[in-house]
Amino acid sequence: MNYMMLIHHDDAALAKANPKELWADYAAFNEALAKAGGRSGARLQPASSATSVRVRDGKTEIIDGPYADTKEKLAGYFVIEVDSVEEAVAWAQRCPSARYGAVEVRPIMDLNQ
Repeated sequence: MNYMMLIHHDDAALAKANPKELWADYAAFNEALAKAGGRSGARLQPASSATSVRVRDGKTEIIDGPYADTKEKLAGYFVIEVDSVEEAVAWAQRCPSARYGAVEVRPIMDLNQ
C-alpha cells in the first residue's frame, strides 16, 4: 500500500536545529529510503511563500500565506510503498523532521480498485 508522509515543521524548533547535523540526518534517511525501494519526495518552499485559494458561494478569496495559520506548517512529503501502516509509522519515526514538528502518515487512495 502507498502512504504519504506529510512533513510539518515548527519553524521555531527548526531554527534551533544544527543545519549540518540536520542535513546529514536527512542524507542518511534519504539513502535508507532509496535502498528500501525507490521512494519519492519533495521539499517545499517556506509556508510564507504559499498562496491559498478558497471559493465560497461563487466568490474567490486569495490569501497570501498557508491555508492554516498554525505553529507547524507543511514543509514537504515522501511517498512510500509498504505493507502496513505500522511500517509507514516506523519510517515516519526515522524521519529527521519528526524532531522538529510532526510527520503525518496517510494512506493514498487506490483509484484502480
